[in-house]
Amino acid sequence: MSRTVTVHASGTYEVRIGRGLLADAGKEIRAVCGGSAACVVTDDRVGPLYADGVERSLAAAGYRVERFTIPNGEASKTPENVLALVRFLAQKGLTRSDAVVALGGGVVGDLAGFAAATYRRGLGFVQLPTSLLAAVDSSVGGKTAVDLPEGKNLWGAFYQPKLVLCDCDTLATLDPAVLRDGCAEVVKYGVIRDAALFELLRDPAAAASEEVIERCVSIKRDLVELDERDEGPRKLLNLGHTVGHAVELLSGYTVTHGSAVAIGMAVVAKAAAKRGLLDAAEAEKIVTLLRTYGLPTETSYPAESLARAMAGDKKRSGSSIDLIVPRRIGDCAIVPTAVTELEALVRDGL
Repeated sequence: MSRTVTVHASGTYEVRIGRGLLADAGKEIRAVCGGSAACVVTDDRVGPLYADGVERSLAAAGYRVERFTIPNGEASKTPENVLALVRFLAQKGLTRSDAVVALGGGVVGDLAGFAAATYRRGLGFVQLPTSLLAAVDSSVGGKTAVDLPEGKNLWGAFYQPKLVLCDCDTLATLDPAVLRDGCAEVVKYGVIRDAALFELLRDPAAAASEEVIERCVSIKRDLVELDERDEGPRKLLNLGHTVGHAVELLSGYTVTHGSAVAIGMAVVAKAAAKRGLLDAAEAEKIVTLLRTYGLPTETSYPAESLARAMAGDKKRSGSSIDLIVPRRIGDCAIVPTAVTELEALVRDGL
Protein backbone atom coordinates (compact mmCIF):
# COMPACT_ATOMS: atom_id res chain seq x y z
CA MET A 1 0.00 0.00 0.00
CA SER A 2 1.36 3.40 -0.97
CA ARG A 3 0.68 6.68 0.79
CA THR A 4 -0.63 9.59 -1.29
CA VAL A 5 -0.28 13.33 -0.73
CA THR A 6 -2.27 15.48 -3.17
CA VAL A 7 -0.86 18.90 -4.07
CA HIS A 8 -3.23 21.63 -5.28
CA ALA A 9 -1.08 24.30 -6.93
CA SER A 10 -1.21 25.75 -10.45
CA GLY A 11 -1.69 22.11 -11.36
CA THR A 12 -3.07 19.36 -9.13
CA TYR A 13 -0.96 16.23 -8.80
CA GLU A 14 -0.30 13.30 -6.52
CA VAL A 15 2.86 12.41 -4.63
CA ARG A 16 2.82 8.66 -4.05
CA ILE A 17 5.12 7.16 -1.44
CA GLY A 18 5.66 3.41 -1.19
CA ARG A 19 7.65 0.43 -2.40
CA GLY A 20 7.84 -1.09 -5.85
CA LEU A 21 6.36 1.98 -7.52
CA LEU A 22 8.89 2.13 -10.36
CA ALA A 23 7.61 -1.16 -11.79
CA ASP A 24 4.32 0.49 -12.72
CA ALA A 25 5.75 3.90 -13.61
CA GLY A 26 4.81 3.61 -17.30
CA LYS A 27 1.15 2.98 -16.60
CA GLU A 28 1.01 5.78 -14.02
CA ILE A 29 2.76 8.24 -16.34
CA ARG A 30 0.49 7.30 -19.23
CA ALA A 31 -2.53 8.15 -17.07
CA VAL A 32 -1.40 11.71 -16.35
CA CYS A 33 0.72 12.66 -19.37
CA GLY A 34 -0.46 10.78 -22.43
CA GLY A 35 1.70 11.39 -25.49
CA SER A 36 3.73 8.97 -27.56
CA ALA A 37 7.32 9.59 -26.40
CA ALA A 38 9.06 9.90 -23.04
CA CYS A 39 12.60 11.02 -22.27
CA VAL A 40 14.13 9.58 -19.10
CA VAL A 41 16.66 12.03 -17.64
CA THR A 42 19.04 10.41 -15.18
CA ASP A 43 22.67 10.43 -14.06
CA ASP A 44 25.51 7.98 -14.42
CA ARG A 45 25.05 6.65 -10.88
CA VAL A 46 21.28 6.15 -10.81
CA GLY A 47 20.85 5.16 -14.45
CA PRO A 48 22.66 1.81 -14.26
CA LEU A 49 20.51 0.84 -11.26
CA TYR A 50 17.01 1.83 -12.33
CA ALA A 51 16.76 3.29 -15.83
CA ASP A 52 16.36 -0.01 -17.70
CA GLY A 53 13.41 -1.03 -15.55
CA VAL A 54 11.69 2.35 -15.87
CA GLU A 55 12.21 2.31 -19.64
CA ARG A 56 10.71 -1.19 -19.90
CA SER A 57 7.69 0.02 -17.96
CA LEU A 58 7.34 3.06 -20.23
CA ALA A 59 7.66 0.92 -23.36
CA ALA A 60 5.03 -1.49 -22.05
CA ALA A 61 2.71 1.52 -21.66
CA GLY A 62 3.19 2.36 -25.34
CA TYR A 63 5.90 5.00 -25.17
CA ARG A 64 8.86 5.46 -27.48
CA VAL A 65 11.61 5.93 -24.94
CA GLU A 66 14.75 8.07 -25.07
CA ARG A 67 17.41 8.47 -22.37
CA PHE A 68 19.58 11.48 -21.49
CA THR A 69 22.33 10.95 -18.91
CA ILE A 70 24.40 13.52 -17.02
CA PRO A 71 27.34 12.98 -14.65
CA ASN A 72 26.29 12.62 -11.03
CA GLY A 73 26.64 15.70 -8.83
CA GLU A 74 25.85 19.39 -8.49
CA ALA A 75 28.54 20.29 -11.03
CA SER A 76 26.20 18.96 -13.75
CA LYS A 77 23.42 21.44 -12.95
CA THR A 78 24.58 23.95 -15.55
CA PRO A 79 23.16 26.07 -18.38
CA GLU A 80 25.27 24.02 -20.79
CA ASN A 81 23.59 20.77 -19.72
CA VAL A 82 20.07 22.18 -19.80
CA LEU A 83 20.74 23.44 -23.33
CA ALA A 84 22.13 20.02 -24.28
CA LEU A 85 18.98 18.37 -22.91
CA VAL A 86 16.63 20.76 -24.71
CA ARG A 87 18.47 20.16 -27.99
CA PHE A 88 18.30 16.41 -27.37
CA LEU A 89 14.52 16.65 -26.94
CA ALA A 90 14.28 18.56 -30.20
CA GLN A 91 16.54 16.14 -32.05
CA LYS A 92 14.49 13.19 -30.83
CA GLY A 93 11.28 14.86 -31.97
CA LEU A 94 9.47 15.19 -28.64
CA THR A 95 6.38 17.38 -28.82
CA ARG A 96 4.27 19.24 -26.28
CA SER A 97 2.12 16.13 -25.72
CA ASP A 98 5.13 14.04 -24.66
CA ALA A 99 6.85 13.64 -21.29
CA VAL A 100 10.14 14.27 -19.52
CA VAL A 101 10.76 11.83 -16.67
CA ALA A 102 13.33 12.77 -14.02
CA LEU A 103 14.89 9.65 -12.49
CA GLY A 104 17.38 10.60 -9.82
CA GLY A 105 18.08 13.06 -7.05
CA GLY A 106 17.64 16.79 -6.79
CA VAL A 107 20.15 17.72 -9.49
CA VAL A 108 18.41 15.55 -12.09
CA GLY A 109 14.98 16.78 -11.03
CA ASP A 110 15.95 20.47 -11.14
CA LEU A 111 17.65 20.18 -14.53
CA ALA A 112 14.96 18.01 -16.16
CA GLY A 113 12.19 20.18 -14.74
CA PHE A 114 13.71 23.37 -16.11
CA ALA A 115 14.08 21.78 -19.54
CA ALA A 116 10.47 20.54 -19.40
CA ALA A 117 9.26 24.00 -18.38
CA THR A 118 10.96 25.76 -21.28
CA TYR A 119 11.11 23.29 -24.19
CA ARG A 120 8.20 24.16 -26.52
CA ARG A 121 6.99 26.35 -23.64
CA GLY A 122 6.23 23.33 -21.49
CA LEU A 123 5.54 19.62 -21.76
CA GLY A 124 4.59 16.89 -19.32
CA PHE A 125 6.99 16.39 -16.42
CA VAL A 126 7.16 13.55 -13.90
CA GLN A 127 9.49 13.18 -10.91
CA LEU A 128 10.84 9.77 -9.87
CA PRO A 129 13.04 10.76 -6.90
CA THR A 130 15.67 8.23 -5.87
CA SER A 131 17.29 10.11 -2.98
CA LEU A 132 15.82 11.04 0.40
CA LEU A 133 16.51 14.72 -0.25
CA ALA A 134 14.60 14.64 -3.53
CA ALA A 135 11.78 12.58 -2.02
CA VAL A 136 11.06 14.95 0.86
CA ASP A 137 11.93 18.24 -0.77
CA SER A 138 13.10 19.01 -4.29
CA SER A 139 10.70 16.74 -6.23
CA VAL A 140 7.64 18.50 -4.77
CA GLY A 141 6.57 22.10 -5.27
CA GLY A 142 7.67 22.98 -8.77
CA LYS A 143 10.99 24.75 -8.25
CA THR A 144 13.34 24.05 -11.16
CA ALA A 145 16.67 25.68 -11.88
CA VAL A 146 20.32 25.43 -12.80
CA ASP A 147 23.32 27.09 -11.21
CA LEU A 148 25.37 30.01 -12.53
CA PRO A 149 28.95 30.87 -11.57
CA GLU A 150 27.44 33.78 -9.63
CA GLY A 151 25.20 31.59 -7.47
CA LYS A 152 23.03 28.54 -6.98
CA ASN A 153 19.66 28.14 -8.74
CA LEU A 154 19.77 31.61 -10.27
CA TRP A 155 18.25 30.53 -13.63
CA GLY A 156 15.01 28.65 -13.30
CA ALA A 157 11.25 28.55 -13.37
CA PHE A 158 8.28 27.42 -11.30
CA TYR A 159 6.88 24.35 -13.06
CA GLN A 160 4.81 21.76 -11.24
CA PRO A 161 5.17 18.07 -12.13
CA LYS A 162 2.15 16.02 -13.17
CA LEU A 163 3.09 13.18 -10.82
CA VAL A 164 5.71 12.25 -8.23
CA LEU A 165 6.43 8.58 -7.56
CA CYS A 166 8.67 8.08 -4.54
CA ASP A 167 9.74 4.44 -4.59
CA CYS A 168 11.34 3.92 -1.17
CA ASP A 169 13.12 0.80 -2.42
CA THR A 170 15.58 3.13 -4.15
CA LEU A 171 16.75 4.51 -0.80
CA ALA A 172 18.38 1.15 -0.02
CA THR A 173 21.02 1.77 -2.69
CA LEU A 174 21.98 5.26 -1.52
CA ASP A 175 25.55 5.97 -0.54
CA PRO A 176 25.51 6.74 3.23
CA ALA A 177 26.74 10.28 2.56
CA VAL A 178 23.84 10.91 0.17
CA LEU A 179 21.37 9.54 2.71
CA ARG A 180 22.82 11.90 5.35
CA ASP A 181 22.25 14.80 2.97
CA GLY A 182 18.55 14.00 2.87
CA CYS A 183 18.42 13.76 6.66
CA ALA A 184 19.33 17.47 6.84
CA GLU A 185 16.16 18.36 4.94
CA VAL A 186 14.10 16.02 7.13
CA VAL A 187 15.40 17.72 10.28
CA LYS A 188 14.55 21.06 8.67
CA TYR A 189 10.86 20.13 8.48
CA GLY A 190 10.79 19.33 12.18
CA VAL A 191 12.39 22.65 13.07
CA ILE A 192 10.13 24.81 10.91
CA ARG A 193 6.76 23.16 11.45
CA ASP A 194 6.57 19.92 13.44
CA ALA A 195 8.05 19.58 16.94
CA ALA A 196 6.66 16.02 17.22
CA LEU A 197 8.51 15.06 14.04
CA PHE A 198 11.69 16.56 15.51
CA GLU A 199 11.31 14.32 18.55
CA LEU A 200 10.62 11.28 16.36
CA LEU A 201 13.89 11.94 14.53
CA ARG A 202 15.88 11.32 17.70
CA ASP A 203 15.72 7.72 16.46
CA PRO A 204 17.96 7.87 13.36
CA ALA A 205 16.21 4.84 11.85
CA ALA A 206 13.05 6.91 11.42
CA ALA A 207 14.42 9.48 8.97
CA ALA A 208 13.95 7.46 5.79
CA SER A 209 10.67 5.79 6.80
CA GLU A 210 7.57 6.14 4.66
CA GLU A 211 5.77 7.82 7.57
CA VAL A 212 8.43 10.52 7.90
CA ILE A 213 8.64 11.09 4.14
CA GLU A 214 4.85 11.52 4.04
CA ARG A 215 4.94 14.00 6.94
CA CYS A 216 7.65 16.07 5.28
CA VAL A 217 5.86 16.08 1.92
CA SER A 218 2.60 17.06 3.65
CA ILE A 219 4.29 20.04 5.31
CA LYS A 220 5.74 21.14 1.99
CA ARG A 221 2.36 20.63 0.31
CA ASP A 222 0.68 22.89 2.85
CA LEU A 223 3.21 25.68 2.34
CA VAL A 224 3.19 25.37 -1.46
CA GLU A 225 -0.59 25.59 -1.52
CA LEU A 226 -0.45 28.76 0.58
CA ASP A 227 2.33 30.33 -1.47
CA GLU A 228 3.30 28.59 -4.69
CA ARG A 229 5.73 31.24 -5.91
CA ASP A 230 7.76 31.66 -2.73
CA GLU A 231 6.58 35.14 -1.81
CA GLY A 232 5.34 34.44 1.73
CA PRO A 233 5.00 31.37 4.00
CA ARG A 234 6.82 29.04 1.57
CA LYS A 235 10.00 30.92 2.44
CA LEU A 236 10.03 28.95 5.69
CA LEU A 237 11.35 26.02 3.64
CA ASN A 238 14.55 28.03 3.17
CA LEU A 239 15.69 27.48 6.77
CA GLY A 240 19.46 27.08 6.63
CA HIS A 241 19.55 27.54 2.87
CA THR A 242 20.84 31.10 2.55
CA VAL A 243 23.93 30.36 4.62
CA GLY A 244 24.03 26.87 3.11
CA HIS A 245 24.05 28.09 -0.47
CA ALA A 246 26.89 30.44 0.43
CA VAL A 247 28.89 27.50 1.81
CA GLU A 248 28.21 25.51 -1.37
CA LEU A 249 29.30 28.39 -3.58
CA LEU A 250 32.49 29.09 -1.64
CA SER A 251 33.40 25.40 -1.70
CA GLY A 252 32.92 25.13 -5.45
CA TYR A 253 30.09 22.69 -4.60
CA THR A 254 32.46 20.23 -2.97
CA VAL A 255 30.30 20.62 0.16
CA THR A 256 27.03 18.85 -0.67
CA HIS A 257 23.66 20.53 -0.39
CA GLY A 258 22.45 18.68 2.69
CA SER A 259 25.72 19.23 4.55
CA ALA A 260 25.65 22.91 3.65
CA VAL A 261 22.03 23.26 4.82
CA ALA A 262 22.95 21.55 8.10
CA ILE A 263 25.73 24.10 8.60
CA GLY A 264 23.29 26.87 7.74
CA MET A 265 20.70 25.65 10.24
CA ALA A 266 23.31 25.41 12.97
CA VAL A 267 24.68 28.90 12.25
CA VAL A 268 21.22 30.48 12.24
CA ALA A 269 20.15 28.63 15.40
CA LYS A 270 23.28 29.68 17.30
CA ALA A 271 22.95 33.27 16.07
CA ALA A 272 19.28 33.34 17.10
CA ALA A 273 20.21 32.08 20.57
CA LYS A 274 22.97 34.64 20.96
CA ARG A 275 20.51 37.40 20.03
CA GLY A 276 17.85 36.18 22.45
CA LEU A 277 15.43 35.02 19.75
CA LEU A 278 15.74 31.31 20.56
CA ASP A 279 16.35 29.57 23.86
CA ALA A 280 19.94 28.36 24.02
CA ALA A 281 18.80 24.86 24.98
CA GLU A 282 16.61 24.69 21.85
CA ALA A 283 19.53 25.77 19.68
CA GLU A 284 21.67 23.06 21.24
CA LYS A 285 18.97 20.46 20.50
CA ILE A 286 19.03 21.43 16.82
CA VAL A 287 22.82 21.22 16.62
CA THR A 288 22.87 17.92 18.52
CA LEU A 289 20.25 16.30 16.27
CA LEU A 290 22.16 17.33 13.15
CA ARG A 291 25.32 15.78 14.60
CA THR A 292 23.36 12.61 15.41
CA TYR A 293 22.98 12.13 11.66
CA GLY A 294 26.67 12.72 11.04
CA LEU A 295 26.05 16.15 9.54
CA PRO A 296 28.47 19.08 9.89
CA THR A 297 27.45 22.05 12.02
CA GLU A 298 30.47 24.33 11.53
CA THR A 299 32.39 25.90 8.67
CA SER A 300 35.86 27.38 8.35
CA TYR A 301 34.71 30.06 5.91
CA PRO A 302 34.87 33.51 7.56
CA ALA A 303 31.77 35.56 8.19
CA GLU A 304 32.83 38.20 5.68
CA SER A 305 33.09 35.69 2.83
CA LEU A 306 29.82 34.00 3.74
CA ALA A 307 27.99 37.33 3.94
CA ARG A 308 29.32 38.38 0.55
CA ALA A 309 28.10 35.12 -1.00
CA MET A 310 24.75 35.38 0.79
CA ALA A 311 24.22 38.85 -0.66
CA GLY A 312 24.04 37.29 -4.13
CA ASP A 313 21.40 34.72 -3.15
CA LYS A 314 18.38 34.47 -5.44
CA LYS A 315 16.08 35.30 -2.51
CA ARG A 316 17.53 38.78 -2.10
CA SER A 317 15.08 41.62 -2.66
CA GLY A 318 16.66 45.03 -3.02
CA SER A 319 18.91 45.74 -0.05
CA SER A 320 17.52 42.99 2.18
CA ILE A 321 17.09 39.25 2.28
CA ASP A 322 14.56 37.17 4.21
CA LEU A 323 16.24 34.86 6.69
CA ILE A 324 14.37 32.04 8.41
CA VAL A 325 15.00 32.17 12.15
CA PRO A 326 13.84 29.55 14.70
CA ARG A 327 11.85 30.90 17.64
CA ARG A 328 11.41 27.41 19.06
CA ILE A 329 11.50 23.94 17.56
CA GLY A 330 8.45 23.67 15.31
CA ASP A 331 8.09 27.44 14.91
CA CYS A 332 10.21 29.70 12.70
CA ALA A 333 9.88 33.33 11.65
CA ILE A 334 10.61 35.07 8.36
CA VAL A 335 12.97 37.92 9.28
CA PRO A 336 13.84 40.56 6.65
CA THR A 337 17.51 41.30 7.19
CA ALA A 338 19.55 44.11 5.67
CA VAL A 339 22.42 42.89 3.54
CA THR A 340 24.70 45.11 5.61
CA GLU A 341 23.72 43.11 8.74
CA LEU A 342 24.52 39.67 7.34
CA GLU A 343 28.16 39.59 8.38
CA ALA A 344 27.40 40.40 12.01
CA LEU A 345 24.62 37.84 12.14
CA VAL A 346 26.74 35.08 10.65
CA ARG A 347 29.59 35.91 13.00
CA ASP A 348 27.20 35.39 15.93
CA GLY A 349 26.50 31.87 14.68
CA LEU A 350 30.03 30.72 13.87
